[in-house]
Amino acid sequence: MILRLARARRGISGRASRGSVTAETAAMLPALMVVLAAALWAIQAVGVQLECVDAARSAARAAARGEPLDQVRDHVRAATRPNAEVAVTRDPDLTRVQVTVEVRPSWAGSLPAVQVSAAATAVTEP
Repeated sequence: MILRLARARRGISGRASRGSVTAETAAMLPALMVVLAAALWAIQAVGVQLECVDAARSAARAAARGEPLDQVRDHVRAATRPNAEVAVTRDPDLTRVQVTVEVRPSWAGSLPAVQVSAAATAVTEP
Protein backbone atom coordinates (compact mmCIF):
# COMPACT_ATOMS: atom_id res chain seq x y z
CA MET A 1 0.00 0.00 0.00
CA ILE A 2 2.78 2.45 0.91
CA LEU A 3 4.60 1.56 -2.29
CA ARG A 4 1.51 2.38 -4.35
CA LEU A 5 1.20 5.79 -2.68
CA ALA A 6 4.86 6.56 -3.38
CA ARG A 7 4.46 5.59 -7.03
CA ALA A 8 1.30 7.65 -7.33
CA ARG A 9 3.00 10.72 -5.85
CA ARG A 10 5.92 10.41 -8.27
CA GLY A 11 3.54 10.13 -11.20
CA ILE A 12 1.59 13.23 -10.20
CA SER A 13 4.69 15.33 -9.60
CA GLY A 14 6.31 14.02 -12.78
CA ARG A 15 3.32 15.12 -14.87
CA ALA A 16 3.19 18.56 -13.21
CA SER A 17 6.84 19.35 -13.93
CA ARG A 18 6.78 18.05 -17.49
CA GLY A 19 8.19 20.68 -19.88
CA SER A 20 9.63 22.89 -17.16
CA VAL A 21 13.19 22.33 -18.37
CA THR A 22 12.23 23.57 -21.82
CA ALA A 23 10.55 26.65 -20.38
CA GLU A 24 13.51 27.44 -18.12
CA THR A 25 15.93 27.05 -21.03
CA ALA A 26 13.82 29.34 -23.21
CA ALA A 27 13.80 31.98 -20.46
CA MET A 28 17.55 31.71 -19.91
CA LEU A 29 18.66 31.64 -23.56
CA PRO A 30 18.56 35.44 -24.22
CA ALA A 31 20.70 36.12 -21.14
CA LEU A 32 23.15 33.45 -22.24
CA MET A 33 23.41 35.05 -25.69
CA VAL A 34 24.15 38.47 -24.15
CA VAL A 35 26.92 36.98 -21.99
CA LEU A 36 28.37 35.18 -25.01
CA ALA A 37 28.32 38.38 -27.10
CA ALA A 38 30.05 40.32 -24.31
CA ALA A 39 32.72 37.63 -24.04
CA LEU A 40 33.37 37.72 -27.78
CA TRP A 41 33.64 41.51 -27.67
CA ALA A 42 36.16 41.27 -24.81
CA ILE A 43 38.21 38.74 -26.78
CA GLN A 44 38.20 41.10 -29.78
CA ALA A 45 39.38 43.99 -27.59
CA VAL A 46 42.23 41.89 -26.17
CA GLY A 47 43.28 40.91 -29.70
CA VAL A 48 43.39 44.56 -30.77
CA GLN A 49 45.38 45.39 -27.62
CA LEU A 50 48.01 42.83 -28.60
CA GLU A 51 48.13 44.26 -32.14
CA CYS A 52 48.66 47.74 -30.67
CA VAL A 53 51.50 46.55 -28.43
CA ASP A 54 53.30 44.87 -31.32
CA ALA A 55 52.78 47.84 -33.64
CA ALA A 56 53.96 50.34 -31.01
CA ARG A 57 57.13 48.35 -30.34
CA SER A 58 58.09 48.02 -33.98
CA ALA A 59 57.19 51.67 -34.67
CA ALA A 60 59.31 52.85 -31.74
CA ARG A 61 62.30 50.91 -33.08
CA ALA A 62 61.74 52.27 -36.61
CA ALA A 63 61.34 55.86 -35.40
CA ALA A 64 64.44 55.51 -33.19
CA ARG A 65 66.45 54.43 -36.25
CA GLY A 66 65.47 57.67 -37.94
CA GLU A 67 62.78 56.55 -40.40
CA PRO A 68 60.36 59.30 -41.52
CA LEU A 69 57.45 59.77 -39.12
CA ASP A 70 54.84 59.47 -41.89
CA GLN A 71 56.25 56.08 -42.80
CA VAL A 72 56.16 55.03 -39.14
CA ARG A 73 52.50 56.08 -38.83
CA ASP A 74 51.61 54.21 -42.02
CA HIS A 75 53.36 51.10 -40.69
CA VAL A 76 51.31 51.25 -37.47
CA ARG A 77 48.02 51.71 -39.33
CA ALA A 78 48.86 48.78 -41.60
CA ALA A 79 49.61 46.58 -38.58
CA THR A 80 46.52 47.56 -36.56
CA ARG A 81 43.51 49.45 -37.91
CA PRO A 82 43.21 52.27 -40.45
CA ASN A 83 41.59 54.51 -37.80
CA ALA A 84 44.49 54.12 -35.35
CA GLU A 85 45.77 57.31 -33.73
CA VAL A 86 49.56 57.38 -33.62
CA ALA A 87 51.58 59.86 -31.56
CA VAL A 88 55.35 59.84 -32.04
CA THR A 89 57.70 61.83 -29.79
CA ARG A 90 61.33 61.84 -30.81
CA ASP A 91 63.89 63.34 -28.39
CA PRO A 92 67.67 63.18 -28.64
CA ASP A 93 67.67 60.39 -26.03
CA LEU A 94 64.34 58.55 -26.33
CA THR A 95 61.67 57.91 -28.94
CA ARG A 96 58.14 57.20 -27.72
CA VAL A 97 55.20 55.89 -29.76
CA GLN A 98 51.61 55.85 -28.47
CA VAL A 99 48.99 53.89 -30.45
CA THR A 100 45.27 54.29 -29.70
CA VAL A 101 42.44 52.39 -31.39
CA GLU A 102 38.70 52.43 -30.73
CA VAL A 103 37.19 48.94 -30.76
CA ARG A 104 33.52 48.57 -31.59
CA PRO A 105 31.85 45.19 -32.10
CA SER A 106 31.10 44.49 -35.76
CA TRP A 107 27.69 43.04 -34.91
CA ALA A 108 26.46 46.08 -32.94
CA GLY A 109 27.62 49.41 -34.29
CA SER A 110 25.36 51.33 -31.92
CA LEU A 111 27.25 50.20 -28.81
CA PRO A 112 29.91 52.54 -27.41
CA ALA A 113 33.49 51.95 -28.45
CA VAL A 114 36.20 50.74 -26.10
CA GLN A 115 39.46 52.65 -26.37
CA VAL A 116 42.56 50.46 -26.45
CA SER A 117 46.06 51.91 -26.34
CA ALA A 118 49.67 50.86 -26.09
CA ALA A 119 52.94 52.74 -25.76
CA ALA A 120 56.54 51.79 -26.45
CA THR A 121 59.85 53.58 -25.91
CA ALA A 122 63.18 53.01 -27.63
CA VAL A 123 66.58 54.65 -27.33
CA THR A 124 67.11 57.12 -30.18
CA GLU A 125 70.04 56.13 -32.36
CA PRO A 126 72.56 58.83 -33.28
